Amino acid sequence: MSEAFVADASVGFSWIYPSQASSETDRLLEEVEAGAVVVVPSLWYLEIANGLLAAQRRKLLTAAERKEALTRLSGLSLSVDEETGQAAFHKTSELAEKYGLSVYDAAYLEAAIRRKLPLASRDQPLRATAKRCNVKLRI
Repeated sequence: MSEAFVADASVGFSWIYPSQASSETDRLLEEVEAGAVVVVPSLWYLEIANGLLAAQRRKLLTAAERKEALTRLSGLSLSVDEETGQAAFHKTSELAEKYGLSVYDAAYLEAAIRRKLPLASRDQPLRATAKRCNVKLRI
C-alpha cells in the first residue's frame, strides 16, 4: 500500500473532471481506490460541493452529472482531519499570512506539516509554498 497523503480540492476535482485529470492524479485515484489513506480537512467536502454546484450553474455539467460526481466521491474512503478547524485561528492563519495563501489553501498545508505527510495539489502557489516548507509533494 502507498504512503498516506493530504489531498486538496484541486486533486478531488481532477478525479471527477476528465479535463482536470493527469496521469499523476489518475494514479493517486487508483491508490485511493486500492485503500491508500487520504487525509482531507472537512472543508474539502465543502469546496468540492461548491465547485460542482458552480459548474452546474454555469452549465458546465448537468444536475445529474453533479450528483453522479458527488456519489462517486462520497464512495471514496477519506480520513477527515479533525484538528483543521482548531488550527484555523492560529497556525493556519499564520501560514496563510506568511506565504500569501488563502486560509483554505493554508489548511491543506498545515495538515500536511502537522501530520508529516506529503501533499497532493495541482495548485501551483500551494505547491511552491509546500516546497518552501519542506513538505513532500505527491504530484
